[in-house]
Amino acid sequence: MYKFIPILKSMLWGGDKIVAYKQIVSSQRQIGESWELSGVEGAMSVVAEGPDAGMTLTELLARDGAALLGARNFERFGCRFPLLVKFIDARLDLSIQVHPGDELARKRHNTNGKSEMWYVVAADEGAHLRSGFARTTTPEQYAASVADDTICDLLTDYPIAPGDVFYLPAGRIHSIGAGSLVAEIQQTSDLTYRIYDFNRRDADGNLRQLHTELAREAIDYTVLPDYRTRYERATNREVELVASPHFRTSLLDLTAPFALDLAASDSFLIAVCVEGRGTLVDDRGRRVALHQGETTLVPASTRRLEITSENSMKLLTSRID
Repeated sequence: MYKFIPILKSMLWGGDKIVAYKQIVSSQRQIGESWELSGVEGAMSVVAEGPDAGMTLTELLARDGAALLGARNFERFGCRFPLLVKFIDARLDLSIQVHPGDELARKRHNTNGKSEMWYVVAADEGAHLRSGFARTTTPEQYAASVADDTICDLLTDYPIAPGDVFYLPAGRIHSIGAGSLVAEIQQTSDLTYRIYDFNRRDADGNLRQLHTELAREAIDYTVLPDYRTRYERATNREVELVASPHFRTSLLDLTAPFALDLAASDSFLIAVCVEGRGTLVDDRGRRVALHQGETTLVPASTRRLEITSENSMKLLTSRID
């Protein structure tokens, strides 16, 4: 099992919650994102501790291959780790944006698309996020609303609370709102079409680049009655949150020891501690301690995990089966 050095990213809209939440020390300001597990070129995760400390995620994959990723995943993805895990702290509203799907991303950028999910870790009073169109909208109406600064009026705006979950398949227009601290699990991609940014300027006084026309073809204009993910909140059992072709994510809300059987899985497992603390021990006796804000990568060769919490712990677990 591996823990990685977080990659902290200062953003125009970043806040001050991530350092305290992760219980780390940093003088960096306006940290908007902490990349916990990344195979993105130029922002590659590095092992934080143990005999493999200092190795990059790509180097681990090159050495261990299918034993780390799973046979089918290694055949499919090779040495490019397929998921990216982040914590996001929005002091201000993030831009309205969309991510292209695999087909369009390959056609335009020779890379994969980006589907993602959000788990709300914490929310200030009045915190919100936007997901999907609130009413039927044509591509022409979309373009006009961006031009006249009314795009937000077309979107579904949700007040949020800890534990809320949203799945955002590629093509769904969205924005994380001010006051939100979320855990994000996504396909490995840094490909974003920024649609609208509230006419904000960067530190040099420049308007940030928009991709309004590129987004027009990428957007899924389907209107749904509700874009939230509904799930049963239960303790001491695995509760599935997202089942998609890109990843499967579950929630473990633990107040007692729990055994996770991985024998039938041919996939790595990512465990993200979003609350509390505890210890994971695999079938070979390898042990890793996790507290809130930490993430571990469990190799596909692992058959079983014994998880114990100190009073309580909430874990998001993700894999690609």
